[in-house]
Amino acid sequence: MMPSPLNNIRIVLSHTSHAGNIGAAARAMKTMGLSALYLINPKSFPDKDAHIRAVSARDLLAQARICSSLDEALHGTVLAAALTTRSRKLAHDLHDARSGAGILLEHARQHPVALVFGAETAGLTSAEVSRCQLQIAIPANPDYPSLNLASAVQVMAYELRMALSDAMPPVKISDLPATLDEIELFHQHLETVMIKTAFLDPQQPGKLMQRIRRLFSRARLEKEEINILRGILTAMEKQLHETPQRERRDNQS
Repeated sequence: MMPSPLNNIRIVLSHTSHAGNIGAAARAMKTMGLSALYLINPKSFPDKDAHIRAVSARDLLAQARICSSLDEALHGTVLAAALTTRSRKLAHDLHDARSGAGILLEHARQHPVALVFGAETAGLTSAEVSRCQLQIAIPANPDYPSLNLASAVQVMAYELRMALSDAMPPVKISDLPATLDEIELFHQHLETVMIKTAFLDPQQPGKLMQRIRRLFSRARLEKEEINILRGILTAMEKQLHETPQRERRDNQS
């Protein structure tokens, strides 16, 4: 039997305040066949309340990964979706729960992906959302769209389960998509070159890098494309280094 794509989907909970929500989220995951739980700096974990609320999903708590940052939680993945209902000026591609679950599942047939949830009170930060490639919103009453964290996990876990049961044949995803680690290194490399060429003022960066992240998130970059882009940046850095030396030689001759 082929392994389930659900095994490739990480549920990432960032800065969870109430341990009971972690346990309830684990229970919601297990009922729909999800098992990979990642926790970013939870306020309290392990915790008795989490253990009580998990009921028969305590094995998920025992194997949960504790991470110090979102980058650590996303290590090795090729796609991350931010679960958020907040309107953002520089938003990524926005999908409802059903279509977003379908996109995640198609990528999960071949590679690890992540679905990221924010803290109970403040949700995901703009910086956390910018690390993801798409946003997912659960349709709700516009006058009161706030869902309990564990309830939001349950809704998305259900939609992922339903996407799995869809009879449509799997769509072939790129053989070698870039991992989020590789994409992040490219963004850092690009930012460095932009500063060296005076295109970006590090004292007044504005929202330039956020816009660039959004641009490349739509491209779904492959490993080969990342290598090409970083090769271009490396060539630019080489020219920047050699130009002053060449000018000095010309002045001396």
